[in-house]
Amino acid sequence: MDEKVKVADRGKTLEDLKQTDADLRLPSVVEPAHFPIETLAPEARQQTPAVGQRATRPDGRLHGLGQTKYIDDITFPNMLHAKIKRAGIAAALIKSIDTSEAEKMPGVMAVLTGNEIPVNSFGPSYQDQPVLAYERVFHAGDGVAAVAALTEQIAVEALDKIKVEYEPIEAVFDPMLAMQEDAPKVHPPHDNVYATKAIKKGDVEKGFAEADKIFEGRFSTQMIEHVPLEPHASIAEWDGNGRVTLWSSLGRITLGRADISRTLNMPINKIRIVGTVVGGNFGGKNEITTEPVLALLSKKTGRPVKMIYSREEEFIASTTRHPFIMDYKTGVMNDGRIVARKVRLVLDGGAYCSWSETTLGKACILSAGPYNIDNLHVEAFCTYTNKTMAGAMRGFGAPQVCFAYESHMDDIAHDLGIDPLEIRMLNAFEEGSLSPTGQVLQSVVVKESLQTAAERFGWKEFSK
Repeated sequence: MDEKVKVADRGKTLEDLKQTDADLRLPSVVEPAHFPIETLAPEARQQTPAVGQRATRPDGRLHGLGQTKYIDDITFPNMLHAKIKRAGIAAALIKSIDTSEAEKMPGVMAVLTGNEIPVNSFGPSYQDQPVLAYERVFHAGDGVAAVAALTEQIAVEALDKIKVEYEPIEAVFDPMLAMQEDAPKVHPPHDNVYATKAIKKGDVEKGFAEADKIFEGRFSTQMIEHVPLEPHASIAEWDGNGRVTLWSSLGRITLGRADISRTLNMPINKIRIVGTVVGGNFGGKNEITTEPVLALLSKKTGRPVKMIYSREEEFIASTTRHPFIMDYKTGVMNDGRIVARKVRLVLDGGAYCSWSETTLGKACILSAGPYNIDNLHVEAFCTYTNKTMAGAMRGFGAPQVCFAYESHMDDIAHDLGIDPLEIRMLNAFEEGSLSPTGQVLQSVVVKESLQTAAERFGWKEFSK
C-alpha cells in the first residue's frame, strides 16, 4: 500500500502512525527538569493576559452601589429573631436556669438551654467548648440560654426574664499563674497547660558558653478583637424532609458543617451551609458560633430563625488574637553574629482551645526569626484561663513572635553599637539556609529585600 494513502479516512498516513507508535514506546517516566529554568517574559496580553492589566471584580459594582446582600439584608417569611443570654461571670457552677417567665412573654416562640443540645460540645481541635453552658461557666461570654421571638427587641427583653443561679468559683486570668500546680483548674480535672511544643537544634548551652555577650528580654502582646464591620450572623431553616439549611458568615463552611453535624447528632448529608458574602473575617469566623443554637430553635418553632451578634458580643463571645508572653535569651559575638538563642513562649488561650494548637506550632517554628542560628532551643506552652477564648487571627502566632524577635534584635544592635540593618544582614537567611526544624530553604531573598527597602527608604541618611 502506498504510504501516502490515507488510512481509515482520518487524515493520517502510515508514516504518521509509525511515529505515533514510536511515541507510545517512550519511557513512561519523563526526565525531570532541572531548576532553575529560564523564565520567558510574556508580551503584553499574550501568555498571561491578566498580569499588568486592569481587572474588574464581579462583585465590585454591587459593593459600590450598596446592593450586596449580607445576612442582615436577607429575610424569609415568618422569620424569628434570636438572642443569647451571656453568663456575665468568669467562673461558676450553674445551680439552676429558670426560663418560665421568658416563655410566658407574648411574642416569645421558643427558649433553649444547654440540656436540650444533643452533643453539647464542639471545637476545631478539642471539643472543649459548650454550645450553651449548662453545668459550668468557663468565661463571662458563655451563653447559658437562647430565645427566639417575633422581633429582636422582644428577644432582648426576654433574656432579662431568664433567671440563672450561679455558685461562683475561683477563676484564673494570668497565664503564668495558670501554669502553676496549685492554680484553679479551668477544665477540671485537666491541667491548664493543654498543648506544648519544643524545637532543639545544636547545643544551646555550648553556644552561650562561647558567646562574647548574652542578652535577655521579655516581650508581651495583648488580646486583640478582629472587629469586622459585619458581626457574626446566621439564619437557620428546616425543610419537610428533615434537612436544615444554614446561611452563615462562617469562613470555613466544610469544617463548620462537620461540627454542626456532631452537635446536632445528625448525618452530615442532612446539613447544608450557604456561605454568604462575608463583611470581614480576618480569622475570627473560622469556627461555628450560633449555628447549632439557631438550628435547634428553628426546629422547635418550625420557622426560620436569624441572629446577628451585637458589637459587645463580638468582644466577649467570639475569638481573639492570642496574648503572648515571650522570653528571649541570645548569645552573640562582638561583631553581632548570633551563636545561640533560647526562647520560651506562653500563650493565653482563654477558656477554650479553638485554634491554639495550630497557633502554638507556627509561633514555635517562627520564633527564632529569619536568622541563621546554629544553637537553638524553643519551648512553648498554651494555657487555659477564664477569659474570652483566643483563636485564629491574621498570622496565627507569627505577628506576636515577630514583634519579639525584631525588638530583641534592635536591643542587641543598640547595645553593641551596630547598625540595626547591618546586624540583620549579618545573620539573615540565605539560599540553602536551614530553618529551625531543618528545612532547606529555597528562593530566599531576605537580604536582597532588606537592601532594596533600605535604599528606597534612605536608611543610610536616616540612621546617621
